[in-house]
Amino acid sequence: MTGTSTTARTGAIRNTGTIPHPHTTTETDVTTATHTTTATHTTRARAGARRGAAGFSSAALVKLEIKRSLRNRKFLFFSVLFPALLFLITAGGQDADVKMPHSGGLSVPAYLMVSMASFGALTAVLMGNSERIAKERESGWVRQLRLTSLPGRGYVLAKTASAAVVSLPSIVVVFAAGAAVKGVRLDVWQWLALTGSIWAGSLCFAALGVAVGYLATSDTARPIAMILYFTLSVLGGLWMPSTTFPHWLQTLGEWLPTHAYAALGRAIELGGAPHAKDVVLLVAYFAAFAVGAAWLYRKDTLKA
Repeated sequence: MTGTSTTARTGAIRNTGTIPHPHTTTETDVTTATHTTTATHTTRARAGARRGAAGFSSAALVKLEIKRSLRNRKFLFFSVLFPALLFLITAGGQDADVKMPHSGGLSVPAYLMVSMASFGALTAVLMGNSERIAKERESGWVRQLRLTSLPGRGYVLAKTASAAVVSLPSIVVVFAAGAAVKGVRLDVWQWLALTGSIWAGSLCFAALGVAVGYLATSDTARPIAMILYFTLSVLGGLWMPSTTFPHWLQTLGEWLPTHAYAALGRAIELGGAPHAKDVVLLVAYFAAFAVGAAWLYRKDTLKA
């Protein structure tokens, strides 16, 4: 800036024959100072943006995802209200005295209540997660998240946790319909244990939804999720007891995550604790889906 000012003063001496005062501000001085100030502000703004990006955490993403889900009325209807309506329709005129065949003594409403609560949670975490993530990849939102310090595992866990939080209302609404309309009666500890086990088990399918969202495009995410959704629901025994299937299909269904998922709630309804095999199976599926989702996230990062 000093060299520019000296040049400007030399030009003034040549043109006017007078020597400008050392403290006189020329037009060149003002322009140079303006550019310097603008560059300083730009540097500070970029530094602030980097600091803000570095401060972005999984907790912040969870809060953002929950707010976005609660604003989606169509999503709330199909994930919260629709499972309860489906429960009331499938239960029909059956009351708590009618037993479901091959269920260990559960009544029809009690059996279907756990099935539809699990089905509703599955709807919220699998269908909602997969299609939303596929669209976010194409819109550029995921690319923006990569500019932050949020790691791949943090993104997967944030998406999984936010989807599971949104699934909780669907479970509670189905249970309320079962108790108020169909006369399902359980002890307080059973209601609490049912809610906790079905909600915790939904984390497994939330991780699956994240993996599908990174495996498919926005056009194919919904069809793939629908195929998984109905296949897992039917073969896992959410719609009917798997004992009605052929033996080979029963054997296959027993190793599906949805079978273990529904078995958690039915064991609690019968007054016992969930079987260790079902718990281990769900944990193993959750770990596999979460690792796969994180790997697909990093693979998608390398392509960008």
